[in-house]
Amino acid sequence: MKMPNSQKPLCLTVLLLGFSAPALVLAEPWPDPAPPTVAEVPADTVAPVAGEFDRLKFHAAPKPLPEGAVTEDWPRFLGPNDDGTTGETKLLKKFPEGGPKVVWEMEKGTGYTSAIIADGRLVFFDRIDDEERIDCLDPETGQRFWSFAYPVEYRDRYGFNNGPRASAVLNAGKVYTLGVTSMLTCLDLKTGTKLWQRDLDAEFDVAPYFFGHGSCPIVYDGKVIVNLGGAGDLCVAAFDQHSGKLVWGTKHVWKSSYASPVVKTLRGEPRLLVFAGGESDPPVGGLLCIDPATGVLHDAYPWRADKYESVNGSTPVVVGENHVYVSDCYEKGGVMLELSEDLKWQEVWKAPEFGIHFTTPLVKDGFLYGFRGRNEPDAWLACFDAATGKEKWREDPEWSIEIPGGREYRLRYFRGNLLQADGRTWALGELGTLAMFNLSPDGFESVDRTQLFLARATWSLPVLHHGLLYVSQHELNNLDGTPPRLICYDLRAEE
Repeated sequence: MKMPNSQKPLCLTVLLLGFSAPALVLAEPWPDPAPPTVAEVPADTVAPVAGEFDRLKFHAAPKPLPEGAVTEDWPRFLGPNDDGTTGETKLLKKFPEGGPKVVWEMEKGTGYTSAIIADGRLVFFDRIDDEERIDCLDPETGQRFWSFAYPVEYRDRYGFNNGPRASAVLNAGKVYTLGVTSMLTCLDLKTGTKLWQRDLDAEFDVAPYFFGHGSCPIVYDGKVIVNLGGAGDLCVAAFDQHSGKLVWGTKHVWKSSYASPVVKTLRGEPRLLVFAGGESDPPVGGLLCIDPATGVLHDAYPWRADKYESVNGSTPVVVGENHVYVSDCYEKGGVMLELSEDLKWQEVWKAPEFGIHFTTPLVKDGFLYGFRGRNEPDAWLACFDAATGKEKWREDPEWSIEIPGGREYRLRYFRGNLLQADGRTWALGELGTLAMFNLSPDGFESVDRTQLFLARATWSLPVLHHGLLYVSQHELNNLDGTPPRLICYDLRAEE
């Protein structure tokens, strides 16, 4: 049963008042309403051995990892650096005839998540029938170590699918997921044992969402940090990653967005950046700068379109030492902010034409690259100078493919995702096109392109791990009728 807002206690909330030397004012402490019971993994528990299961189809083993190849784990949906970049090397220079070889594929349920990989385990979060499900797989074979599921009741009121929006997070041998109805779960990575679970909506009266809870949590310094949007203006909450107990809360009127929080070093210290702003009337939101250790709010910069149906969905990116770019696709576009020495946001420049919907722009050598646009028809790839806000170029390639029946289908990248690895940019278009780009402020070069499948809503960033690429196909493949799948492709270069 939900408590009335007037009776809802929240955790310690702190506000900074003033300007040059702000005084710390502590609000009345709000205790944790329902600390979870924590389970232990018995000492004699044997980790399960990976095995085949009915939704898996294995095609062929990948090529050996090239000698000297650099590899990295991918513990969160934006990768090891929370910005769509990885240090992986020795990847394909061109696609083979027919595209990269499929290693394995798994029929998936509903949802808009990416695979997450660390410590030799791949974790995928989706919904099958009336359960949200967490599968732990072998990254190279797709065989399953374990599966965990719990019931969920959610139907998207706008007709999108009903599965989770937020990818899993792996940290310190544990799996963390935040479901579409705000169910926060912690599992043991090796065994799949449930360690603790919290129904954040029931406990904190989370504000309604247009499309369900969709902001990925972040695990930092022993805390699971969630853009919550709870009652009493509990905007952001941190939970102890091992016990699940509420550690601190940040009070602000902005509700949870679809952009994920990140922790980056600004002004020489770690800063939690939360681009908040979901369903609210009037529509409000913007960029929060928070101390990740205490939840102290340093500053809040309003940046949200004046439209009820708008949301903030593109994760903030840090440029240089003290600058952050945030973006709204509905009317406002993007803005570059600088965090001043007194920890206040200062506007540097605006870019009304560089509003990104839900993907994350790529920062490369002092320039921003991204697919701007609210809808498919008004999307294109652009480059902006991060220092001045000047547009350097825009490109919108178009081509044709043949579809069943012998008809031509005109394609573009639309609102694509960008991933930087091995000295080039990998682009995944929202209908299933995979491409290699060379991007520079001087122009755009398409190195190669292949059509993996033809399926709408290919919105999740692809994942690169040990030379293998993992792509989430969220809808039916219109080329051959294959259902939604998680697909592993071999991108390893020849020896």
